[in-house]
Amino acid sequence: MAVLAVTVLAVTVLAVTVLAVTGPARAAATARGPGAGRTVRELITVRAASYSTTSATLRVYKITNGHRRLVFGPWTARVGYNGIAPPGQKREGDGRTPSGTFGFGFFFGVQRNPGFAFPFRHAYRYDFWDDDPSSPRYNEWVNARKHSPGADPEPMHQVPAYDYAAVIGYNTARVPGLGSAIFLHVGTGSATAGCVSLPRRRLIRVLRWLQPRDHPRISISAA
Repeated sequence: MAVLAVTVLAVTVLAVTVLAVTGPARAAATARGPGAGRTVRELITVRAASYSTTSATLRVYKITNGHRRLVFGPWTARVGYNGIAPPGQKREGDGRTPSGTFGFGFFFGVQRNPGFAFPFRHAYRYDFWDDDPSSPRYNEWVNARKHSPGADPEPMHQVPAYDYAAVIGYNTARVPGLGSAIFLHVGTGSATAGCVSLPRRRLIRVLRWLQPRDHPRISISAA
């Protein structure tokens, strides 16, 4: 009986530990993508009232010793024209923004870098994002002068949406069909094809503020 009690206790402790790590307060700790597993000191939250809505509330936090301090927001952001996909249900071309917590890759834009700390890539007319699940470069930036960007790729030289943008680290394993080309970019006044967008001035403020050394994350969810 004593052995059984110890076993039950161990299982209970393990369950509580898992819940503590995976709950909302620890969302950044389970982030996927660049820098996963590092201490997160900057967090962007994007929360919609439902999975079907095309607008969400965006807030930006500084995290110090586990405590959040609001830096920007609450602001209205736009998400996919079919809303936000529940966890694990995002698919290529579904018009939904993926839910989850993700890191950031590089920043990019048609315009010049206005002072971002993240690596910045200028978008030219020959640059595309490969969103063809059958392509060997699926979910990658492709210079069309050197490689094929697949069927019906995403043009990166888009004004105003891609004047400035950040690559959200979704599907970094490049699993065919799970979705590609997910960015935080300049808003155009309408819903996105699966990205998150903000009005230009607000986006620039956020992207200038983000620092690679603080391992920022973006957490996307719906009620």
